[in-house]
Amino acid sequence: MPIRPYRDGDEVAVADIYRHYILHTTVTFEEAPLTPQDMRERILGCVNAGHPWLVYEGDDSAVHGYAYAGPHHHRAAYRHTLESSIYLRHGQQGMGLGRALYNALLDQLGQTTCHVVLGKIALPNPASVALHHALGFKQVGHLHEVGFKFGQWIDIGIFEKRLG
Repeated sequence: MPIRPYRDGDEVAVADIYRHYILHTTVTFEEAPLTPQDMRERILGCVNAGHPWLVYEGDDSAVHGYAYAGPHHHRAAYRHTLESSIYLRHGQQGMGLGRALYNALLDQLGQTTCHVVLGKIALPNPASVALHHALGFKQVGHLHEVGFKFGQWIDIGIFEKRLG
């Protein structure tokens, strides 16, 4: 699959992909869409800190998904623990793209000083839970009603994978 690191200009497609999740789902707790420039600043924050930001580029040369890892927490002792995220263009789920992107991300993280990867999932989300389990993550926590979006309280599942 054509998975590659972020390149300048990808932020337009990435912001567009993320917009759907912000406006129509509870999988992200963001409530206002980001501009491409906002997204670029976030991406470069991760990339410049040495963390991977990958995109899936389809046969049409368009970005159809992305995966990245960023700091779990900014205190120094957490430096070997990263939080992962993955988003696919709406309608691209269920074709193996998510698994391929996530595997590529985990492969890259395995070549760094990352020791633990955390996935935080808004619940319920059976597809994301299944993906994390399939990739060797274990659920280690459940936070109840920590988010509020679209008039409802949202739980978070915390999934952990140790590398190396």
